[in-house]
Amino acid sequence: MTIRAFRKEDMFCQENINRVNSSLRMNFHNFGSNEWLGFRLEFFGSVVLCLSTMFMIFLPSSIVRPENVGLSLSYGLSLNAVLYWAIYMSCFVENRMVSVERIKQFSSIQPEAAWHIQDRLPPPNWPVHGNVELKDLQVRYRPSTPLVLKGITLSINGGEKIGDVGRTGSGKSTLIQVFFRLIEPTAGKIIIDGIDICMLGLHDLRSRFGIIPQEPVLFEGTVRSNIDPVGQFSDEEIWKSLERCQLKDVVASKPDKLDSLVVDNGDNWSMGQRQLLCLGRVMLKRSRLLFMDEATASVDSQTDAIIQKIIREDFAACTIISIAHRIPTVMDCDRVLVVDAGKAKEFDKPSRLLEKPALFAALVKEYANRSSGL
Repeated sequence: MTIRAFRKEDMFCQENINRVNSSLRMNFHNFGSNEWLGFRLEFFGSVVLCLSTMFMIFLPSSIVRPENVGLSLSYGLSLNAVLYWAIYMSCFVENRMVSVERIKQFSSIQPEAAWHIQDRLPPPNWPVHGNVELKDLQVRYRPSTPLVLKGITLSINGGEKIGDVGRTGSGKSTLIQVFFRLIEPTAGKIIIDGIDICMLGLHDLRSRFGIIPQEPVLFEGTVRSNIDPVGQFSDEEIWKSLERCQLKDVVASKPDKLDSLVVDNGDNWSMGQRQLLCLGRVMLKRSRLLFMDEATASVDSQTDAIIQKIIREDFAACTIISIAHRIPTVMDCDRVLVVDAGKAKEFDKPSRLLEKPALFAALVKEYANRSSGL
């Protein structure tokens, strides 16, 4: 539909043909090299066979006997077959050993931390206040790569709304990944309500946080299994959550109600409805710490207003850390964190940051100029 909307069918077809040709070019070279290898082996075997035959012909008749000639020919043919088979098998084994190398590589990957740690279980209502403290947080993706986050130290009070901004590659998305321990900190600590999150099991940690992604994530199943994947809540609680996110009427109008079908990626639901379903999932958990990755970037203005209203009302007492790709999103936050080259360059109220000519003011000015140019 997108291709037709821009009338780029011819360009798309040509690009597709070019890519198919690029893919087939390697297959052509592979087949060609195999044929050339087979030709060389056959030629070498034929030369050996001919030399053996000529050797037997020109030897004195007292040495050469008829039975020896036949035996020499059979030896030459056998040598040719064995040589061809040996080279072919060596190439075959070498190619297939790539799979063994991959298995060895994946088997040596460092596993994630334990799902549960019995002697380090957090309190049932943790986090209570949503206080967050980062102490010299350093992160790298792999041991041999440079640091992505280079010693971030800051404190966030419970109930604060924090906007995380920065240019592409600054490390703002990495910061959210570290909270869920998708990437383990290289050094430093993240302390939430007095507990170092690196001391907890992954399930005990991740189940206590809420996240609203930029692209809504739905699974193949039903509305019930998407709102409550682990079957922890009753139908009454699920209906209340759907009512708060303004999807109750939509779900109730379907014949199967909570058992209504959700296909893979939620393609049978609109983009706005998918985002509201993700919002309902978070509301059902009642987490005191919420992460948002520009949750309204892919929805229309009406759905955006609904989501913003729900967040202001139902998450008023929650600590919210929001990654912002658009500057207006963070203007009503309590404080704004400006990340640049893996460091926390600025962290203050938006009004105060705008008073001084620094990174945040430059981002706002750049956004304003780009918007006025449209």
